[in-house]
Amino acid sequence: MSESSPNPNRHDAPPSHARRRLLQAAGLGGAASLITSAPAGAAETGTGAGPKVLRYALKVAETGFDPAKVSDLYSHLIIANILEGLYEYDHLARPAKIKPCTAVAMPEISDDYRVFVIRLRPGIYFSSDPAFKGQKRELVAEDYIYALKRHADPANKSPIWGDYEELDFIGLNALREEALKSRKPFDYDRVVPGARALDRYTLRFELGQSRPRLIQFLAVGDALGAVAREVVEFYGPEEIMGHPVGTGPFKLVRWRRSSLIALERNPEYRERYYDAEPAADDAEGQALLARFKGRRLPMLDRVEVSIIEENQPRWLSFLNGEHNLLDRLPEDFASIAIPGGHLAPNLAKKGLRAYRSLASDIVLTSYNMDDPVIGGYTPEKIALRRAINLALDIPREIDLVRRGQGIVAQAMTLPNTTGYDPHFRSEMGQYDPARAKALLDIHGYLDRNGDGWRELPDGSPLKLVKRTQPDGLSRQLDELWQRNMNAIGIQIEFLTAKWPENLKACQAGNYQLWSLGLSATAPDGQGALASLYSPLVGSADYARFKNEAFDEIYRRMQVIPDGAEREALFRQAKRIAITYAPYKFHLHRYVTDVTHPEVLGYRRGVFWQNWWQYIDIDPSLAHKA
Repeated sequence: MSESSPNPNRHDAPPSHARRRLLQAAGLGGAASLITSAPAGAAETGTGAGPKVLRYALKVAETGFDPAKVSDLYSHLIIANILEGLYEYDHLARPAKIKPCTAVAMPEISDDYRVFVIRLRPGIYFSSDPAFKGQKRELVAEDYIYALKRHADPANKSPIWGDYEELDFIGLNALREEALKSRKPFDYDRVVPGARALDRYTLRFELGQSRPRLIQFLAVGDALGAVAREVVEFYGPEEIMGHPVGTGPFKLVRWRRSSLIALERNPEYRERYYDAEPAADDAEGQALLARFKGRRLPMLDRVEVSIIEENQPRWLSFLNGEHNLLDRLPEDFASIAIPGGHLAPNLAKKGLRAYRSLASDIVLTSYNMDDPVIGGYTPEKIALRRAINLALDIPREIDLVRRGQGIVAQAMTLPNTTGYDPHFRSEMGQYDPARAKALLDIHGYLDRNGDGWRELPDGSPLKLVKRTQPDGLSRQLDELWQRNMNAIGIQIEFLTAKWPENLKACQAGNYQLWSLGLSATAPDGQGALASLYSPLVGSADYARFKNEAFDEIYRRMQVIPDGAEREALFRQAKRIAITYAPYKFHLHRYVTDVTHPEVLGYRRGVFWQNWWQYIDIDPSLAHKA
């Protein structure tokens, strides 16, 4: 969700809830490739003595574990392994495929994609918690209705409510508006026609308009996983952030904020066994299925997640064996760890494995369209943003700062999602400082007082203030920004704060420009377009961009199935974004994960976060690292 979660990373921003046609494969791969083979004689079943503990570190701190109140990727990672959605993604299928999780089968859907009827599997239980007063608590249909209503409740200030508002569950938006106007508590007991339980195990969703890709929202368990009302009421609005209780394979056992998050196997988790449907020509997927098929899930006993914001300590802690998985190899060490895209011989000799893929994400800079200096829709304001975009040396950012771990972005759509065209080219992908200077000159951004810096067309000072973070990578990127802006005569200064603080400021409109990342959470590319959709100002629309033509395209895309008409709308949306330039799209990242030899079965999810249950650990191999 934002590094922030559609929510789109990172540092990153909310995962973007990307949308796609019901049950249709995305048509794009997104599979990570194993770039080193397993050491000879590696254990096949992970039966070594000792507890099976997966340990790794995140580069950004979590904010909490209440799905109705968080949007960052890191918090959603934890939630995804505790709560469960009605549906989930097949762990090995490439292209992505949705399958039932707590539902008995795929939904019954009306011909106009407005009514969805879903039946739950009986006999699924929440993990034990004091809120249940010693009683076993079965999952029922009302738990999903309650989870959805919590996003609608104004008191929760859900950062991803805009996604559900746009789905238009009949009666839900009106119930929220009533609570806002009356300032009375949200009425959770009110039956909403568009989201209700027909009986203990049956849900019925009815939407105001056709929504062919609704199932993709229902497959994001970290955002719309089942929540028991008793738990929320027992812990209250403050404590619930630290007490996620779900039906999933793991339960939270320890939380030191911004330091350590520990989860253990849920001893009450229902019987589930490793199974998947990798493509016939997917050798890696077929090998994983052959090795683990029929194993009881989860295979891990414990997961320990640390927070290490600086790249060097995170890298060293992995090399020293303090962690056995390195999630996202820091770009600073790419030339050392994976020279030429291959795992370094000294690391391969220790039995380490590396997995590299083109991530479904984008790094971008957001311009506040309400800001008096950088914002606005007049020709000179558009010219200023376009000039800045042309002056940014993205090839240098990729080659030197990110050590080659990325490709230039031409538009806002993300790899492995619908709407992404690897052959599309635009001004957004160009580095042309001479043209940038010419644009500034033509539109009156001149150095009138001879101090070496350009002024605004009316003669007032022109100074950019960019929000940034206090980590090493951000400092390198800021140095490049400084160099690029100096080259075209624009002053820039940097305002440093922690990533969550910058996210809050961005969503509140209290910023001028900020660089972040967005990642997809589903195969449909429309989630990325949410960053330009005006009803989502304050949440997914970080730039606060408002354009009726774009909004109309976005609304039209929501109601039509995938196909040629929808692809044409994607192209129109791209052209509007490039013309007005509320963002600078930098790059799509290559992601490399590295594991120690005791970690078995690893494969990065393309859009999903609930992959821990498919990992095994053989403690007997740990001494070889």
